[in-house]
Amino acid sequence: MNPVIRSEQPDDFPAVREVNLAAFDTATEADLADAMREAPEYVPELSLIAELDGQIVGHALFSEVTVEQKTGELRALSLGPIAVLPEYQRNGIGSAMIEHGHRRARELGYPFVVLIGHPWYYPRFGYVPAREHGLVTIWDVSDPVFMVCELEPGALKHAAGEIRYPEPFRNL
Repeated sequence: MNPVIRSEQPDDFPAVREVNLAAFDTATEADLADAMREAPEYVPELSLIAELDGQIVGHALFSEVTVEQKTGELRALSLGPIAVLPEYQRNGIGSAMIEHGHRRARELGYPFVVLIGHPWYYPRFGYVPAREHGLVTIWDVSDPVFMVCELEPGALKHAAGEIRYPEPFRNL
């Protein structure tokens, strides 16, 4: 399957919500995607959809985060939620959205992406445990599920600090 990957547009919002509702057991991820559109950390170019034959079948949301450091703040991204309609899962659609998002994020100058996700899935895209690079989060999650992917070579060398997520994430 070769989906068209593009930035979501306002007309896509209802279909994106339906994709997130279908892909997850609760409305949490759909509500988060909706709330992020109103947040200052929303990056419209990085709220991606996957389309097949005009149907929206996937959504990947990259949001801006900051890393609180002794020397100030560092801008980076967080990936999540990422959703694909159940009947289209395991066909490379999620991978295509992640790869497209990483390319676009590099173009926009973001140095790395953090996420909380399945440790058996994301390492194929270059994700490694974030705490190994001195990054921490406010949530009590195990090391294998809190991951980071370096987009700019050497960006993680001095990236240690606490990831500050946008308010909609903190309100989960």
